[in-house]
Order: sequence, then structure tokens, then C-alpha cells
Amino acid sequence: MTTLGTLYRALLAEFRTADLPTPELDARWLVAEAAGVPPTAITLSPDSPVSAEAVATARSFLVRRLEGEPVDRILGRREFWSLDFRLGPSTLSPRPDTETIVETCLALLPQRDADYRLLDLGTGTGAILIALLHERPRASGLGIDRAAAAVTVAAENAADNGVATRAQFRLGNWMDGLEERFDLIVSNPPYIPSADIAGLEREVREHDPLLALDGGTDGLDAYRTIATDAPRRLRPGGVLVFELGIGQEEDVATLMRTIGFTLLGPARKDLGGVARALAGRISG
Repeated sequence: MTTLGTLYRALLAEFRTADLPTPELDARWLVAEAAGVPPTAITLSPDSPVSAEAVATARSFLVRRLEGEPVDRILGRREFWSLDFRLGPSTLSPRPDTETIVETCLALLPQRDADYRLLDLGTGTGAILIALLHERPRASGLGIDRAAAAVTVAAENAADNGVATRAQFRLGNWMDGLEERFDLIVSNPPYIPSADIAGLEREVREHDPLLALDGGTDGLDAYRTIATDAPRRLRPGGVLVFELGIGQEEDVATLMRTIGFTLLGPARKDLGGVARALAGRISG
């Protein structure tokens, strides 16, 4: 008879042999998913029997993980801002670093019950917009993405997290065709220089969508487009917030100043000390 504990130890041994960075966590999450139990059950009920179907599922997960597929891709979901998000092949997996963007936006939207209007460009799973709407219950927003499948996933996530009546998602190329104005525009754009894509970690290179990674020759193509168009789409006093890649603060700050933005302080750093969120308000 196979138990939760024996199945967990089997996957753990394989992951350790493969020198994965977090073998214990990977094994725990994948066994729990295969068995249909919470991860805590592996510690609390290690002698619970596991069905042959669950064993087969866990072993299929094992193969996928050893081939470099991230755990959250295998699970098909990821927690962000204490909310649960579905993933898809056309979406990035929302990462803890991006919670710094949510924190920055919330500080710029100080009134909890105000009817702010928000725009999220390159929305992906919709994680940033949905997290903001979760914290600002009278706000509403529009998320735009260049991938139709991402728009579908984002709408599903909005419904799952109870904000579907205040969130719209649309296929589009940044702000092309928009006439509306917003209190806040936020974007986690593609920012990896094209030549660097091949050198990314396998989990990113093979499983994250290229459209959400490739930022052009210098990684700044999307920043230029968005920052140039944003002044026409911001309400008076509105703000633009960007997520930054490592080492991009100076270049993006210079770009925003050139266009006419007044920066609202230095970039906010994430928990790893990386300058991650840069905000500006259009001058005049």
C-alpha cells in the first residue's frame, strides 16, 4: 500500500538527486495535488493510503518537474496577494516581486472607497488589476493584453476572485484605440532584451510566453510606447506605475522625465532589494 508519506519521500528523493532548488516544497505541493489533499496532510497524516490513480498522477508530475516545468505550471495556478490565480500558456505566473507594484499602486490610491478607474496593460492573469480591485471595493478597471488566451484567463480569474462586475478585459495592443481616461495606469511589460532570452533559466525560457518576456533590443520598447501614450489617457493628477527589470531604473526614469513625468520618488524596492516599482505623474 502506498501512503502519502511514502509517495512524498519518493518524489523528494528524485528531486534531491536532480539538485532542484526547493525539493521539499516541490514534492509536498505535487503529492498533495495528486492526492487531492492539502499540503499539511503530508505532515499530519503521512500514513493515509493513496490510490493507484493518485500515484500515477504524482509520477506524471514528477516527470514534468524533472523536465524543467515549474510547479505552478504543473498545478495550473499560483497564489498572489493571498488570492488564487489560474495560469495559462499565454500568461506569466505572477511572482512575489510584483506584489511591490500592488503596494505602490495602493499607496497612490489612498481612499479605500473612491471610485478610481484603473488600466492594466499587459494584464496576463489579471493579477495586478484584480488585487487592486480587491483592496479598493468601489474601483473599476480595464485590463488589456495582446494574447487572446490571456484575456480569457484574466476574466476567469476576476470571476473566481469576486471582482468580475468591476473588471473588464480586452484584446489590444497597449492603448491603441482607447479614448477613456484613467486615474492610474499600471504595467508589468516585457522587459528582457531580445538577445538575453536564450540565456534565461530553463523554467522561464521554455515555459513563460515569449510575448510577455521580449522587450526588444534594449528591453525598453514597451516602456517607450506606454510612457509616450499615457499622458493622453490619464486624468488630471493621474499616475503611471511601471514594474522594472533588474538595473532598469535609471533608463526608465530618464525616459519618463523626457516625456514630461515627474517621478514620485525613487523606485520602490522588492524584498530582494531590487528597484522594482517606478511611479510618475505627468507634469502640468
